[in-house]
Amino acid sequence: MSVDAKLVRKIAHLSRLGVAEGRLAPLADELNAILHWIEQLNEVDIEGVAPMASVEDVSTPVREDIINDGNIRDQILANAPRTEEGFFVMPKAVE
Repeated sequence: MSVDAKLVRKIAHLSRLGVAEGRLAPLADELNAILHWIEQLNEVDIEGVAPMASVEDVSTPVREDIINDGNIRDQILANAPRTEEGFFVMPKAVE
């Protein structure tokens, strides 16, 4: 695929970017260089290479997923200006 100034103008318009006419040709050259580099990457033999999320071989520590309330309800409610029966009391939003 080859990128020309007309395509750069269209991409800039769709991206809502203001690009001066004098910058269209240099941007087209830069985009063509990027596309050429991507084509080179497609030539790399990746047969037998597992997909990776990171270049380092580390595993994520996994802990047992236990649901709890933190057992600090009273400490949390101590910050509230008003509580009732273990709950926050808020002013009415709708009459």
